[in-house]
Amino acid sequence: MLIKSVNGKTPVIPKDCYVAENATIVGDVYFGDSCSVWFNTVIRGDVNFIKIGNKVNIQDGAVIHCTYKKHPTIIGNNVSIGHNAIVHGCTIHDNVLIGMGSIVMDNCIIQSNSIVAAGAVITQNTVVESGSIWAGVPAKKVKDIDQSNFAGEIARISDNYVMYSSWFKDEE
Repeated sequence: MLIKSVNGKTPVIPKDCYVAENATIVGDVYFGDSCSVWFNTVIRGDVNFIKIGNKVNIQDGAVIHCTYKKHPTIIGNNVSIGHNAIVHGCTIHDNVLIGMGSIVMDNCIIQSNSIVAAGAVITQNTVVESGSIWAGVPAKKVKDIDQSNFAGEIARISDNYVMYSSWFKDEE
């Protein structure tokens, strides 16, 4: 793994987090507990800060960045960021699934208990309201989520990634 300081800012990664050996984390990046950063992921806190909550999994090939002097990236708890997703200068609240290959652009807000579908493009300044699924290019709301067990399902995914990362930690 490449953990690199920039402009006097060094990533803060708790010991219980897993970072794959070819992931790159740069600059003003702060992680909560029990996170995982998977293969070929890049997290660049070089032009603004990135704050990542607890039990966040950032899957293979994802890119997390921010916007110079405008928009940090803030990610809540129990968030899954799918393979090859791009998250840029936005805020993602708790219990959110960002689908594989999706893009979340500058100054977007993804409210809690929501899903951004695989391949969706959430364009600049969009607010994804709590309890909804957004899909398409550009993304639009496609339906409301049945909330009866949604938080439990998102927690299950987050817990699974904590388990998966333990397999790799055991090999170190």
